[in-house]
Parts: sequence; C-alpha cells; structure tokens
Amino acid sequence: MNKKLKSNIDWIATIVPLIGVLILSFLFLFFSEKSTSILEKIRNFLSDDLGIYYIVLGIGIFICTMYIAFSKYGSIKLGDKDSKAQYSSFSWGVMIFTSTMAADILFYSLCEWALYANEEHIKTMGGIQKWAPTYPLFHWGPIAWSFYIILAVAFGFMLHVRKREKQKFSEGCRVLLGNRVDGFCGKLIDLIAIFALISGTATTFSIATPLLSSAISKVFGFSNTTLLSVMILILIAFVYTFAVWFGMDGISKLANYCSYLFFALLFYFLFLGKETRYILETGISSIGNMVQNFIVLSTWTDPLREDSFVQNFTIYYWAYWMVWCVATPFFIGKISKGRTIKQTIIGGYIWGLCGTFTSFIILGNYGLSLQLKHGLNFSNFIKNTGEISKAILKIFDTLPFSKIGLLLLVITMIAFYSTTFDALTMVISSYSYKKLPVNKEPDKIVRIFWSVVFILFPISLIFMQKSMYSLQSVAIIAAFPIGFIIILLIISFFKDAKNFLNEN
Repeated sequence: MNKKLKSNIDWIATIVPLIGVLILSFLFLFFSEKSTSILEKIRNFLSDDLGIYYIVLGIGIFICTMYIAFSKYGSIKLGDKDSKAQYSSFSWGVMIFTSTMAADILFYSLCEWALYANEEHIKTMGGIQKWAPTYPLFHWGPIAWSFYIILAVAFGFMLHVRKREKQKFSEGCRVLLGNRVDGFCGKLIDLIAIFALISGTATTFSIATPLLSSAISKVFGFSNTTLLSVMILILIAFVYTFAVWFGMDGISKLANYCSYLFFALLFYFLFLGKETRYILETGISSIGNMVQNFIVLSTWTDPLREDSFVQNFTIYYWAYWMVWCVATPFFIGKISKGRTIKQTIIGGYIWGLCGTFTSFIILGNYGLSLQLKHGLNFSNFIKNTGEISKAILKIFDTLPFSKIGLLLLVITMIAFYSTTFDALTMVISSYSYKKLPVNKEPDKIVRIFWSVVFILFPISLIFMQKSMYSLQSVAIIAAFPIGFIIILLIISFFKDAKNFLNEN
C-alpha cells in the first residue's frame, strides 16, 4: 500500500468493522446457543413492541418517492445540464435488478408462497390460492423498492449534482448536521451503516447458501455438509472479487450475463413445467389483488396479535430492505448520472418491480400449482421438517431434465450473488476513504479487503445451523438504527435540493 493511499484511508471505518466482525463471528461460532437466544429476544422486542416503527417508515418513504417524482424536484438532472446517461436503459435496468437482489430473489421466489400457505392469516383472509401468491408481490413490491429508490436519488444528487467527494452515509447528512459529520457524529453514522450492511449480507448468504449446497450435492453427488457451504461461499467471493478487480465495466458485463441466466431459468419453469396458463393467470390475479388491497396490506399491524403474521414477515422484509440501503442506493445513484430524478424514480420502480414480480410469478406459481392442482403438499413438508431447500429440490424433481435445471439454478444463483456483491464491494470500499471523487474507483487492495470481510460473518452463521427465524433476526436488529439515519438523509436531501433550485 503506497503512502498516498495510506494517508487517504479512513482507518476507523476500516478497522473497527473488521474487529467487530471477528468478535461477532467468534461469539456465534463458540457461544451459538446463548447468541441465538439474545438475538431472538431483541428481535421479538423490536418486531412486537416497536413493529409500527418499520410499518410507518415504509409507508412514509413510499409516499416521499411519489411526491419527489412529480414535484419540482423531479426535473433535477443527476449531473450537469448537458450530461447524458452513462448506460442504455436496458443495461441500467438490468444492473438495478441483478446488482441489488442477490440470490435471495431466487430462493424466496421458489418457496415464499409455501411459507405463507399454512399461516392462519392467509386462511382468514381468503385462502392459499388468493393470498399465498399475493403477499410475495407485496413484500417485494413498491414499498420495498422505495427504500432503495429514495436514497438512490439522495445519493445521486449528492454525487452528481453537488459533486461531494465522500461516498458515505454521513456525507448525505451534511446539509442537516453541518460539520458534525466530520467528527464523532459522522463516524457513528458510518459505522452503524457498515455494520448494518455486513449483517444484511450475512443474512442473505446464510439463508440462500444451503439451497446452493443442496443443489450441488444432488447434481454432483457430493456430501451436503457445512464444509461444502463454506467452500461455496469462498467460490462466490472469488468470482465477485474477480469482477470487482475490473471495476464498473466488470460489474456491467456480469450483470448482463446474470440477466441471460435469469431469463433462461424463467423460460425453463414457464414452458417446460407445462403450467403456463395457471402461472400467468394466477400472476395477473395476484397483481390485481395486491393493487386493490395495497392500503390495507401496508397499514395492517395486527394490534390484537391474532396470528403475528405482520411481525414475522412484513416487518422482517422491511428490515431486510433497510439494511441493504447502506450500499445498493449508492450503486443505483452512481449509475444514474445523466437521468432526471423523476426518470430515476419511475425507471427504478419499473425495472425493479418487473424483475421481482416476474421472478415470483413464474417460479413461485409453478410450485403453488403442484400443491393445489396435483396434491404435492410442499407447505406441509416445510412445516413438519423445516427443510426448505429439500422442498425446493422436490419442486425441481417434477420438471423434465431436473439435474440440468438444478445446474442452471446453481449457476444463476452464483451469478446473482457475484453481481450483487461486486457492486456492494465497490460501494462499501468507498467508506474506507476520507475522500473519493465520484469518477474515481476504490483501490483494488481495498476492494479485496472488503471482499474477504463480507464472507467472515456468514461463515459463522452457517456453522450455527440455526433456523431461518434466527437468521432473519440479524437483519431486523441491524435495521432499527438505520431507519433513523434514513430519515436524516431524506430531510437533508429535501433541504439541499430546495437550496439548489433556489440557486438556479
């Protein structure tokens, strides 16, 4: 590391998270029962006693994005007046989807309907056919994407209009907090943001990696062990580190390859599964059902705790999207140079929702059709065994050329992981710098450092071998302080954008 790079490194934002990750990994590895117990107690307090915080925040942020898009702020261009979009609409949209979703989108698309199917809340509302395919569209729908989009606009404005040289959460609060962002207050904001992102990525890896290892085990005949899961994590880290080495061009190319694999998987399910009519009709009905009941779904809090569905699912998903807000909006904002704020918001919603809705409608509704039309009760299998990955493998067993299909799933999941995490690594590496202009990329040594840090915590969680509920707790806890920072960022953006319009 040369002297110039050393002098520009923010050592607190670099070393403190590493020490924290090492300590947490040690505790979860060697004191897993106690750690899990504490996690779940905190999660229960936050989701049960303070759950309305997540619900109100989600509604408020969605309304804010709509206001910004169609108000005077929507006409502001992210860049100079003569700036042109850096990427074509297709490349831009593909990067928004593939670089922000990770492999979770495939995992949940295949199984989320089954997680809801036996819930009392689903039965009370009107049954599996109507609501099991609707709730996934809601949990991965407009409110979820609004967490990304509003901060993408704020960070895009900060980077391309105000041309600030710190690519950090704290810098986004400068207009509101002033020079305090250069001191303890700013360091605290950035450390909270980094830990939240590490927690979010750990949750992502830990939940979906067992499916990867199960699929690889079935295709190649390997023993499905914890060691295999760890080796898969290391492979993914190698792939995204390799892509990050080539900078933004590498990410753009990987995103395009990932989209082709994604479309191939969708084609495989939609046409070879022979449930095309059911898949499409249920998908259209689910979209209509979600739109018709959007306000009810958004504001339902279950005050009598009749089934705790909201606490177990909706609050978790809002928290999940919130912890990813630390990095993905920076990436979206960075690639949106040359577009207006309105174009970024509307385009972000269109591409994001098209991607998530298509995935859940095709992959999810195929499994749902097997249960409701052919009597293969995957939801009961998951309820009785807790083996979500095995249930997904059973879904693949019903398809022709199932091993080829599983291999396609494996390659697509690795591509999604790699595309997402090379984008995240580019963003989080910026936190290690005191100053970094928007047209500069972090040094390769710094990127490799964060590539390694990203997989340490997930490895410890995988060795814990705990339930999905326990793993989800990490995201809910990490999201709590991030919500307050998101509010500060939004207020700061409005203040800064208003000043900009007055200046011009």
